[in-house]
Amino acid sequence: MAFVDEAKFFVKAGDGGNGCISFRREKFVPKGGPDGGDGGRGGSVIIEASGRLTSLIDFRFRSHFIAENGTGGKGKKQHGRKGSDLLVQVPAGSIIRDAESGELIADLVSDHEQLVVAKGGKGGGGNVHYATSTNRAPRRAGKGEPGEERWLRIELKLLADVGLIGLPNAGKSTLLSRLSAANPKVAAYPFTTLEPQLGVLQFEDGRQCIIADIPGLIEGAHEGAGLGHKFLRHIERTRILLQLIDGSGQENDPLEQYQVLERELQLYNEQLMGRQRLVLLNKIDLFDSEAQLAELRDRFRGHGIELLPISAATGEGLGVLTERIAHLLRDVEERESREQSTAEEYDVSGSAG
Repeated sequence: MAFVDEAKFFVKAGDGGNGCISFRREKFVPKGGPDGGDGGRGGSVIIEASGRLTSLIDFRFRSHFIAENGTGGKGKKQHGRKGSDLLVQVPAGSIIRDAESGELIADLVSDHEQLVVAKGGKGGGGNVHYATSTNRAPRRAGKGEPGEERWLRIELKLLADVGLIGLPNAGKSTLLSRLSAANPKVAAYPFTTLEPQLGVLQFEDGRQCIIADIPGLIEGAHEGAGLGHKFLRHIERTRILLQLIDGSGQENDPLEQYQVLERELQLYNEQLMGRQRLVLLNKIDLFDSEAQLAELRDRFRGHGIELLPISAATGEGLGVLTERIAHLLRDVEERESREQSTAEEYDVSGSAG
């Protein structure tokens, strides 16, 4: 099934029901007066984030979402039934914008997080509300208000703990399949992966983390070259970045590959430069000697970069890599916890002041 990470769709809340024109007609009660009930409110359109979804594929087959109208009021002051709300589920990590203005409406990160994007119309009042001292038998009732409607754009940024990036043919798909139960397409030609792949890495202590294999970047990706912006956005929410370098030298010089990745990350979003990162030197099984590996490590150290040598094909070094990922994730989680505690303390002290 195809991966879809952008879509445009229409939402329409339900119209309110009309108020009722009715009069009491009971035996022995002449001139009973008005008793028309109010119309029911129209249903609203609600968007809810779901951790179970990883793609916007459903929006390829459906682009209009319309909630139920409220029903009209009845005699004996009976109110019309409220229209049912329409719940539209989207993947956690979805950004909702107004299609015309581009205004940010919501950034739904947490599972079950909800937002009303179109409010149902209010029901019209029954004729009981229009009675006055001079008009005791009003023959008018309120019309239900129309529900809100609008076109929206949705953009998905995957929520993953670890983002795996590298130039085409660096070996990302092979590494993902080694680290997790994912089964991405693997082949020796550029852009084998045309959509992000997700895998789950299981640690020895029972913890898990989600790894996202982001399709191959090329020079100029920040301007849209290659797969460009289409997938660069997905690394923005990752906690850790694994930069995979092809150490075989068959494609490009390893240090030049690293510099291209750094440049594209910085030009796309400079905040990514402060993200926790590991630089992985892949395909060391193809090296002729230990001296070749030592020479490469020295070259990178000269630029202040520590390499972690691995072979996704044979599994060499993956145990060390898994331990490093676990350690970095613990550090990131502890820092996030401290920052959240500080923010909560500030909120409490600020509100108290």
